[in-house]
Amino acid sequence: MNRFTVFLPALLAATPLVAGEATVIRNATVITVTKGTFQGSILIRDGKIVEAGEKVLIPDGARVIDAGGQFVMPGIIDCHSHIAADSINEGAVAVSSMVGIEDVINPDDIDIYRALAGGVTTANVLHGSANPIGGKCQVMKMRWGKDAEGLKFEGAMPGIKFALGENVKRSGSAGNGFGASPGLRYPASRMGVEDVIREALTQARAYQKEWRDYQAKLDRHEQAIPPRRDLKLDPLVEVLEGKRYVHAHCYRADEILMLLRVADEFGFKIRTLQHGLEAYKVAKEIAAEGVGVSTFSDWWAYKAEAFDAIPYNAAILVRKGVLVSLNSDSAELMRHLNTEAAKAMKYGGLNETEAISLVTINPAKQLGIEGRVGSIEPGKDADLAIFDKHPLSNYAKVEKVFIDGELYFDREKDLEERPGKELRKKALIDKEKAQEKKDRRRPGQTEDKKSEAPGGVQ
Repeated sequence: MNRFTVFLPALLAATPLVAGEATVIRNATVITVTKGTFQGSILIRDGKIVEAGEKVLIPDGARVIDAGGQFVMPGIIDCHSHIAADSINEGAVAVSSMVGIEDVINPDDIDIYRALAGGVTTANVLHGSANPIGGKCQVMKMRWGKDAEGLKFEGAMPGIKFALGENVKRSGSAGNGFGASPGLRYPASRMGVEDVIREALTQARAYQKEWRDYQAKLDRHEQAIPPRRDLKLDPLVEVLEGKRYVHAHCYRADEILMLLRVADEFGFKIRTLQHGLEAYKVAKEIAAEGVGVSTFSDWWAYKAEAFDAIPYNAAILVRKGVLVSLNSDSAELMRHLNTEAAKAMKYGGLNETEAISLVTINPAKQLGIEGRVGSIEPGKDADLAIFDKHPLSNYAKVEKVFIDGELYFDREKDLEERPGKELRKKALIDKEKAQEKKDRRRPGQTEDKKSEAPGGVQ
């Protein structure tokens, strides 16, 4: 974060929503994802979609946005991101389920605003991949200008990060970028990764039994001492009880099958296989388990595990009945997820609706929030992106983005306000430089007199 980021949210804040005020987006090509595509309008009130159809009555006093020649789609959802987190990995231990992204959200991260400019309204912000079992995840909306609590997606199912492969077994090495100290940290092999996950879940199952036994005694009106609370095991008990989703970083087919077997043994389901670049090799087995895959469109060969990746991965999985999304894992790529989805039409022959589903309703389902976002339907949150051309076009630009019915990004307004913001930025820089110059001067010195300090320090 640079020294000027702190005032950006105030400069780029959303247009306030007045309670009961209606907004109508009219004359647009509306891509609902689940209910077809049509020329028509959308009525928004109190942060919700009230109506979407070819003919929508405009209420008296409604704010009207003419989107003639433009396209409206649900806000894009990124199922794998790391933006707005001041730290990502707690790599010093193999199991870090006691830590959570919700505690390190930085609402001033400019990547939030840039994501908005790419039509993204919701993201799953994950812990890193340094641990077989990592920290807790946070689903958030791109409500630029809100504080950390205001970014959180209320009511979203909590998640946790698991990880397999190279990042985990090498995380004890120096200079790997995953936050671990130099020296060996177990596990150092793929065998060890499975053992760590299995051992942690075994501990969680025993811990779960202790609490159930304690509750049973209370139910019988017996005196009982509660077990000692373990913040590392609490999230894993939630996993065992289906109250917390597991999003698992993985690449290789053999490791995917291993994790599916472990999940079966402990009686829970992996919610998403993140990356899953060899998932096409075991698509049938993944589909049989009802597990989702959140993958890249065409990233490969950037590490040993990724050499068997193919751009047809997403389409093959879709055709095999797997719930698939495309994610970014990158603040830059996050701004272009609409065209990432378009690649699945070239590589695999998905149709337009199937392609757009990869970044809207499918990730919404993977995160358990499809009842609120991911498609344009009455009753859902008014999280919408307006493009000047079809969203799957390389030439499409985002014109406006709404979250909960509030206008959080407006390209025209952004461009108009840039000169003024540059002037304010320059004024702040000049003021800071003047203060630094003043602070360097000793008492009694004139402004132009240089210091006599050794080494020529001024």
